[in-house]
Amino acid sequence: MTHIHPTAIVDPAATLGEGVEIGPFCIVEGPAVLGARTRLISNAQVLGHTTLGEDCTIHPGAVIGGPPQDLSYNGEPTRLIVGDRCTMRENVTMNRGTARSKGVTTVGSDGYFMNGAHVGHDCTVGERAIFASNATLGGHVVVGEQVIIGGLAAVHQFCRIGRHAFVGGLAAVVADVIPYGSVVGVHAHLAGLNVIGLKRRNFTRPQIYEMRAAYRMLFAEEGTLQERLGDVELRFKDIPEAMEMVSFIRAESSRPLCLPRD
Repeated sequence: MTHIHPTAIVDPAATLGEGVEIGPFCIVEGPAVLGARTRLISNAQVLGHTTLGEDCTIHPGAVIGGPPQDLSYNGEPTRLIVGDRCTMRENVTMNRGTARSKGVTTVGSDGYFMNGAHVGHDCTVGERAIFASNATLGGHVVVGEQVIIGGLAAVHQFCRIGRHAFVGGLAAVVADVIPYGSVVGVHAHLAGLNVIGLKRRNFTRPQIYEMRAAYRMLFAEEGTLQERLGDVELRFKDIPEAMEMVSFIRAESSRPLCLPRD
């Protein structure tokens, strides 16, 4: 059974899973799909071609699936897809994709988005992401799994943030962040690996030791970056996490790499 408050407005074209709850003054528009047991508390909106997974919770003031904030958008039926068990706190916004890009914004399962967080158009956010209050992604950003983005941090469009990375509060991220990296500062710089996060996620002491050794070699002063990448590939070829950092750095990107401060 679904439970819809009398003051809520639900489009007949919407699809509601079993046990969905829609609270006072909520709006569900168009062909939106709400998975089983998803709950809109009050004054929340789910708009357009948006799919929410099961057991999501949307708090007051959130607008999920609004049109992209892009001047090229002309009303095309682009999409937002959100996984299971995500929580969007007060005033969170997530935008659909744009037709001139991939046409879809994707958010993985088990994410927690604190008040005022924003996911821009055509972004891809991995599973178990945590966005603190007012953390913001520009368009086309790719965020790996289990990334934490601190309060009031802003990530520039087209940046990549590797999995298990940490972005400190107030950071302005205008370059790619390596997997497992930790970036801090108003103009964000790489400050090492996200060791605290790795320990919390049960990475072993030997794993962290090897990752730190690979990190130090990657960002040493001697040689060029390409030379250091080759050295890491030779020495740490059997360490998957080190090879993930190398692959991330070598991948094609429209943004430079976030580096340690000189």
